[in-house]
Amino acid sequence: MEFTRNGWPRVVVTGMGAVTPLGRFPEFWERLKRGESGIRRIQSFDPSDLEVQIAGEVVDFDPTEYIDPKEARRMARASQFGVTAAMDALKDSGMTLSDIEAIQDRVGVDFGSSMGGHDLAQQASFGYRSRGRRPGPFSLIQSLPNIPAHYVSRVIGALGPLVCISTACATGTHSIGDGLDMIRHGRADVVFAGGVEAMILDYAIAGFISMTALATGYNDCPEKSSRPFDANRNGFVFGEGAGVMILETLERAVKRGARIYAEVLGMATSSDSYHVAAPDPDGRGAQNAMKWAVQDAGLNPQDIDYINAHGTSTKANDAIETNAIKKVFGEHAYDIMVNSTKSMIGHLLGGAGAVEGIASVMSLYEKIVHPTINYETPDPECDLDYVPNEAREAKGLRYALSNSFGLGGQNACVVFGAI
Repeated sequence: MEFTRNGWPRVVVTGMGAVTPLGRFPEFWERLKRGESGIRRIQSFDPSDLEVQIAGEVVDFDPTEYIDPKEARRMARASQFGVTAAMDALKDSGMTLSDIEAIQDRVGVDFGSSMGGHDLAQQASFGYRSRGRRPGPFSLIQSLPNIPAHYVSRVIGALGPLVCISTACATGTHSIGDGLDMIRHGRADVVFAGGVEAMILDYAIAGFISMTALATGYNDCPEKSSRPFDANRNGFVFGEGAGVMILETLERAVKRGARIYAEVLGMATSSDSYHVAAPDPDGRGAQNAMKWAVQDAGLNPQDIDYINAHGTSTKANDAIETNAIKKVFGEHAYDIMVNSTKSMIGHLLGGAGAVEGIASVMSLYEKIVHPTINYETPDPECDLDYVPNEAREAKGLRYALSNSFGLGGQNACVVFGAI
């Protein structure tokens, strides 16, 4: 077996963990294949005063499985999600904390978030302004976007590079790609890579309502709300969660007899340089990120079999992404299976790309592509194969592309390959 590709050490996925509205990994993957929705009425606060009362919310979550209860109470929800996903990934990889300790200088963490522990910042601000209550000594620090990455690094005992990428909705995918480069350039042998978000807060929902960005009219049937590429889509669904992949060199994985899910072949990022919230109507940034990721993987566009799309369920994004795919892949675009994980869990913002990357890897590993649910009415502007409503066996599946396009025009794509 060749341990290098295109002059770089080959990098593979050997462990995964996720905290999602459909449960943790691997339950999350099994429910995706069945086409189940994790979108429901918000439970963490009373949403009755809001026009939109639904979200992809993580319920029945117990942070104390891996975290001391006293410390858990001080931590932001995003940090709790991150530690849980990382420890689940470690367990899934067949390694232990002792194994990590033995190589801790060569273990990196590349774990991003858009907002970090903003829930704690909101609580501290409200308490200070409304009651004159002095914020706790670490309330501001605990709310910083890099603190979930700190906790992941600390709990697993990693002493290698520690990176927190914050590129809005592209964060999780960007972090996986950066983790790939971290190993390629010899800065680490093992990397915990991914992203997290936990922002289901009343004012955040209200803010996106003001932007007319959220799906409306589904408070009585939340499971129908996220409908990527469907002609009747009218907005995205807010979600929360975390995903972590363990990346390591193929050589190391083979030597330790690890289960290898897939190979990480290439990545790219780009900028729309257009608008703070709206995607470039021509999709130039999306096209560049897809094209460059395929090139970085050493592949041709015709090699891609499957795309896990950004697929937000907004009118603009889905049409622009579809058009960008057609411009990059030409006629081959109509032969590519395209799906949206967001149809079942909503948009996890900084955690979206990491969780969707896990879905992409599992598709390659099991040769099955999960459905895009709620696809009922075709849209002439969205005319690709969106794997509607039922999972599909894909025995010849070789190469997958995972897309993430973030607010601020920050785009990231990663290419995975079957082993």
